[in-house]
Amino acid sequence: MRNSNHTVAYLGVGSNLDDREAHIRRALAMLIETPHLEVRRISSFLDNPAVGGPEDAPNYLNAAVEIHTSLGAHALMRRLLEIEQAIGRARHVKWEPRVIDLDLLLFGANIVSSDNLIVPHPLMHERRFVLEPLAEIAPNAVHPVLQSSISDLLARLPAKNPAPKL
Repeated sequence: MRNSNHTVAYLGVGSNLDDREAHIRRALAMLIETPHLEVRRISSFLDNPAVGGPEDAPNYLNAAVEIHTSLGAHALMRRLLEIEQAIGRARHVKWEPRVIDLDLLLFGANIVSSDNLIVPHPLMHERRFVLEPLAEIAPNAVHPVLQSSISDLLARLPAKNPAPKL
């Protein structure tokens, strides 16, 4: 896919059930096989505590992926949902543990707001587990709403383990 009709998009990938790395690798393989989509860069896999779910939820393994695609944002999101379903994701409760989670973080400089898709991802700028792997592969990518680079957004987050208050 070497034409000017493509969009550079960034995905967040995560798993916190069973063989987390195997689930992520399967999702990546399915992305690579997707027509009109080229996987360009994949971050390291980072181990992170679950955020927002039950207190005893297992840790996530997270990564970020740069793709180039001629698919539109909604078609890309449909493909991500197909991959999640094929790997066994079931949706019951918000922020529940999941076998795979694929999020469309950025879609070029586009801002999308519909009933079933919001891009840029509405919480990405608050989440270290999203920004750390994304900054590894795209530190200069710009959040089109906040007009800040990924590395700047990451630098604004509180330290991972702030010093205890005395």
